[in-house]
Amino acid sequence: MLEISNIYKTFNPGTPNEVRALRGVSLRLETSSFLIIIGTNGSGKSTLLNAVAGTFLVDTGSIKLADTEISRWAEHKRARFVGRVFQNPFSGTAPNMSIAENLALAARRGQPRGLGWALNHKLHSELRDRIRTLNMGLENRMDNAIGSLSGGQRQALTLLMASWLKPELLLLDEHTAALDPKSADQVIRLTHEIINRDKLTTLMVTHSMQQAVHLGDRIVMMHRGEVLHDLQGAERARVRPEDLLKRFDEVRRREQLDAAVAEMLRRNYI
Repeated sequence: MLEISNIYKTFNPGTPNEVRALRGVSLRLETSSFLIIIGTNGSGKSTLLNAVAGTFLVDTGSIKLADTEISRWAEHKRARFVGRVFQNPFSGTAPNMSIAENLALAARRGQPRGLGWALNHKLHSELRDRIRTLNMGLENRMDNAIGSLSGGQRQALTLLMASWLKPELLLLDEHTAALDPKSADQVIRLTHEIINRDKLTTLMVTHSMQQAVHLGDRIVMMHRGEVLHDLQGAERARVRPEDLLKRFDEVRRREQLDAAVAEMLRRNYI
């Protein structure tokens, strides 16, 4: 279970570049839940994932994972319990190491690494079996450098690595945004299969309204660092892509109106 309580984060406080990125965000995610986060650019959705992952520490508020307070933990400490897939297919892997070596590191994450961690026959066989489930033929290319693969192949392997040890929490940060449509569909299919099979508690950020309505059991829309809508239960089950787009349009119209009112007040004041 993930519990986020009233977290705030301001970048460059007290300067002309001040950004109030998170403003009192609170979310409770039950074990095995799959939450989709949507929002416009700058809404705070990726910032929220970074806050949970420990990329930076929040200014105030609390983050608990599996009933453990992790708000002040360093990123590497949280990584023992949090799996993550980034937007860039070339993040999160060692490009000059082989497919097998990258996956072996993922399989032994959090374990002591002495001189004896190298690939043995048993682990190599297990890696091959896991890779075969991707249906990409990569089980026959395990000695190839992972950096030689296509973006879709590499992202599929990164997803496999992030979920290998069934983490307490899986973070997916627009992990198909940089892929071509065919590769994106393939990675989304794998995402659905892995999360459902292993019942992983998941936070996923996406710009795709199709992905938002066809994945997950809850949708949160963020705006200016706050939770604007939280769709779950029957409301979530009924939502369609056009319904989400309508909500985005309402936000844009409201912002335009607010800007017009502010300009009118400014002129009257002058």
